[in-house]
Amino acid sequence: MENELVAGPSLGAYLTVAGILFAIGVAGIFLNRKNVIIILMSIELMLLAVNINFVAFSMFLQDLVGQVFAFMVLTVAAAEAAIGLAILVTFFRNRGDIAVTSANTMRN
Repeated sequence: MENELVAGPSLGAYLTVAGILFAIGVAGIFLNRKNVIIILMSIELMLLAVNINFVAFSMFLQDLVGQVFAFMVLTVAAAEAAIGLAILVTFFRNRGDIAVTSANTMRN
């Protein structure tokens, strides 16, 4: 009993979950183009789906490179979220609104 291998979910199951999460993220971006916070959350969801793919292929190929890439993507995603939220807070303090349409007026 000590040497028995426990079979986990297959690679296809991981890729299916990642595909669904990525599709939800893309749908969140296209269906809600007015709220910047939801757009940022959708981008983070898409990055999470990419990380699931990296880790799933890393486990399937018995290689740690995919997990290293997943940590790198997590680092970049955390920096992107922090900078994006800092810009949103500053924009809200100046304008009083965080709609994408009001952000487009900054160009003028």
